[in-house]
Amino acid sequence: MDAVTLYVGDLDAMTAYYRDVLLLEVLDVAAPAEAVLAVQASATVVLGRSWTPLVILRHTPGLPTPRRGEAGLFHTAILFPTEADLAVTVASIAARAPGTFAGSADHVVSKAFYFTDPEGNGIELYWDRSRADWTWVDGAVTMGSLALDPNAFLREHLTDTALEEPGDAVVGHVHLSVGDVPSARAFYVDALGFEVTAQWHGALFVAAGGYHHHLAMNTWNSAGAGPRASSLGLGEVAIVVPTADDVAALTGRLAHHRVAVRDDGAAVSFEDPWRNQIRVSAQG
Repeated sequence: MDAVTLYVGDLDAMTAYYRDVLLLEVLDVAAPAEAVLAVQASATVVLGRSWTPLVILRHTPGLPTPRRGEAGLFHTAILFPTEADLAVTVASIAARAPGTFAGSADHVVSKAFYFTDPEGNGIELYWDRSRADWTWVDGAVTMGSLALDPNAFLREHLTDTALEEPGDAVVGHVHLSVGDVPSARAFYVDALGFEVTAQWHGALFVAAGGYHHHLAMNTWNSAGAGPRASSLGLGEVAIVVPTADDVAALTGRLAHHRVAVRDDGAAVSFEDPWRNQIRVSAQG
């Protein structure tokens, strides 16, 4: 999974949250010619860790706020390599923006903390247990939603070393709000080629390469939703595959399923049934 693009109304406030609260680094600022110093005049801000882009904020102040019950982004999930690295960011949010905390859970395969950014976009920060500790039954990975005390987690895992040097992070998965699960399965499994790893409680989890999930789609807040109207929030989900041959194979599958594809020479882009934008490119 590559960086997630968000359409934002207040670029200054959103940049400050992801930079100063989530401790991401500003990797690039793309500004129009007339912009000199003000971040608000910039078109796009790319944030990440160790030169790995995680979130792209695109300034689109003319768009409306998403309506309740619409499809779109449920959360962007940022994966940390160690519990200490995760604890540093959770502690930063607790100190600087505690009101954005939305919950926590032990999902058996992972430990996760949930937040909501200043414009209502969901964020998951998580750490994976070793794959050797995951349980698979009939092709489905065992996941759950057990209690996870954030204060106990911080007491156990927050270290001085991690505070001095926040570690790497990647986009581990993206979770979408959709109108119905069968249509999500037809698109993301049958057309795109992901494998189902779990399905429960109105949600579908899919992945490649034996991961617990790279994408999830749920109807918890959006059952019956139709195609999205243009709005703030999710701009694009980006996926990287190993080779150009994989992109070509995907393009063929999408053509077979009559999904319109745009090819700019670097990547192919298309929409899911709810007009969530997906972009797929080859590694490197």
